[in-house]
Amino acid sequence: MKVGVLALQGAVTEHIRSIELAGAEAVTVKKIEELADVQGLIIPGGESTTIGKLMRKYGFIEAIRNFSENGNPIFGTCAGLIVLAERIEGQDEAHLALMDITVARNAFGRQRESFETDLGVKGIDEPVRAVFIRAPLITNVGNEVEVLSTYQDEIVTARQGHLLVSSYHPELTDDYRLHQYFVDMIRAHNASIS
Repeated sequence: MKVGVLALQGAVTEHIRSIELAGAEAVTVKKIEELADVQGLIIPGGESTTIGKLMRKYGFIEAIRNFSENGNPIFGTCAGLIVLAERIEGQDEAHLALMDITVARNAFGRQRESFETDLGVKGIDEPVRAVFIRAPLITNVGNEVEVLSTYQDEIVTARQGHLLVSSYHPELTDDYRLHQYFVDMIRAHNASIS
């Protein structure tokens, strides 16, 4: 099993390390053709507007939508969450618009308001270490979306079928259990189609 990490911007090497700790092979995805070689995709943090522009420039919008239509799991962290959302507060146009969520960008404030905490996540036994850096928040979810965790009553981890998102950066810690959760989603999808 190969997990791709969209390598247009953001914490790519950290995600690769976490995926490998979770027991899967991880590869960078820089061209749309490389999506054919992976069974799951991570869209890392970074700057969502920049990632969106680069995705449009290199043809990733349609390619990732097609990848998603086939039920392939996608995991968006921080800016990746914004890129997957159907609605972005204060912005007319979404990027991939795949997940039935509304997000507020930089909801936790600027870089200096970054923090770490332990979060309980549904489906994972012990709390997960989460690093919040200019993190977005999920302000609204559709009926198909399952809330996996909250921080101070705000939604910060959610899943909709084969789509997983977190407001925070799980890859910036040694705790790879959220990546393990994602790898298990890919395994389940692979088993369902074989």
